[in-house]
Amino acid sequence: MVAKAHYHPYHPYMFALMTFCALAELGLTAFLITMGNEHHSWPSIRYHSLLILFCFDAVWTMIFSTAYLLWMIDGSVHVLASIASSVIWLVITTIVWGTASGVMHKTRGGHDCPGAPANSRCRQSLTVEALGWTEFSLCVLALGATLLWVRLSRRRYVSDSRRFV
Repeated sequence: MVAKAHYHPYHPYMFALMTFCALAELGLTAFLITMGNEHHSWPSIRYHSLLILFCFDAVWTMIFSTAYLLWMIDGSVHVLASIASSVIWLVITTIVWGTASGVMHKTRGGHDCPGAPANSRCRQSLTVEALGWTEFSLCVLALGATLLWVRLSRRRYVSDSRRFV
C-alpha cells in the first residue's frame, strides 16, 4: 500500500493559479519577443534581455507548478514531490520573479502610460510587469501558506517526553 502525501486543501488552487498566470506571461512575452525580432524595434538591449528573462521565468514556473499540481492530485510520495522540494522551489521562484519584476519596473520607468493606446508597447510592458508582480505575490502567498501549514501540523504531533526516558 502506497502512502499518500497530505497537502493543505488550498495548495492545488495556488499552484493552478501560478500555472495560469505563467501561461499568460509566457504568451505575452513570446509575442513581444517575436514582434521585436521581426521588426528590430527594441527600445533597448536591456528590455530585450528582460523579456527573455520573463519568458524563461514563465516556462520555469509553468513546468514546475504544473508538475507539483499533478503530484498533489496524484498523491505521489517521492523526493521531488516533497514539501521540502516545494519550499525550495517556491523560494527560488519568488526570488526570480521579484528580481525580474523589480528590474522591469526600473527599466520601464515606472509610469502608467497616460494617454497611450491600449495596444502600445508601454501598456504591453506594463502588463508584463503586472503579471510578474502577480506571479511574485502568488509565490509569496504559497510559500507563506506552506510554511504556516508545516508549522501548525508539527504542533499537532507533539510527543510526550516520557516516551524518551
